[in-house]
Amino acid sequence: MNIGIVGSGNVGSTLGKAWARRGHKIVFSYSRDPKKLESLATSAGPNTRAGTPAEAVQFGEVILFAPPWPSVDHALKAAGPLAGKILIDCTNPLKQDLSGLEIGHTTSAAEEIAKKTPGARVVKAFNMTGAENMANPRFGAEQVTMFICGDDAAAKTAIARLTEELGFEAVDAGSLQAARLLEPLAMLWIHLAYAQEMGSGIGFKLLRR
Repeated sequence: MNIGIVGSGNVGSTLGKAWARRGHKIVFSYSRDPKKLESLATSAGPNTRAGTPAEAVQFGEVILFAPPWPSVDHALKAAGPLAGKILIDCTNPLKQDLSGLEIGHTTSAAEEIAKKTPGARVVKAFNMTGAENMANPRFGAEQVTMFICGDDAAAKTAIARLTEELGFEAVDAGSLQAARLLEPLAMLWIHLAYAQEMGSGIGFKLLRR
């Protein structure tokens, strides 16, 4: 699959490298440091290259959208039209001091991004754990659960498959409105990892009887 990545920080770079190792073609984009972007593409192997956000969008069947929250509008403008693309929204609308979310409960980052990207098939995923777990979501015999949500069933199926390739357990949490629940879940992960000093090597697991 061709995957364009808009936002090549810890999340974008980790997921891009992991998918490239599994044979997917990757275009990394959107970094304040073009040299760092080129270095990332080189280190990630022959299935990857660097480009502009617009090039990443044109290239990708799936677009991983992972800029910092304050940069969302700038990144979307640089990316251009996203109609028809599967857009994985990884963002969390964090306050600058990480003390909470700037928006939530009656809307979500995912829903606001969907409003700004008419025709895009938005799926919320990869927002509720750290990049360390994206590189390795297995804890012994257990897998970290990755909840996904969206309004397009076929898009969710495609993203569930990409999620499971990385070693996560993918769980469909429902419509895109469920992002109102998943983004606070990310805030809980951040609180436990840093305020409670549990460290980033923690993850959530859904248990069933």
